[in-house]
Amino acid sequence: MKVIGKLLEMQATQQVSDTFKKRVFILEHAENPQYPEYISFELIQDRCDLLDSFQLGQEVEISFNLKGRKWVNPEGATKYFNALQAWRIEAVAPGSSQIPREENISTNSMAAAANEEDDLPF
Repeated sequence: MKVIGKLLEMQATQQVSDTFKKRVFILEHAENPQYPEYISFELIQDRCDLLDSFQLGQEVEISFNLKGRKWVNPEGATKYFNALQAWRIEAVAPGSSQIPREENISTNSMAAAANEEDDLPF
């Protein structure tokens, strides 16, 4: 899965155990700019360094996996947890758009194209 947005927050890498580390960051996704969404992602293990070359406010495309876990606590109650684990971060080129724009073709240019001779062999 992929999403484009602006880097809003980048936390420091947390060493959770001797063999596991993670880093959390927040992306502002504004599919509708009037109601932006704030999405929390995590990077794990060797991917924690992916954020080092980016700055807050920069527009990026995040490739991620949706992960879900089930846990039964000592009292026997079942809990479910979801995580968005990012595995690639790419800068979005300035001036590029998330939504492809339709080209405006005037009726004059369409008529001119229709009048051109068709040289296809079939």
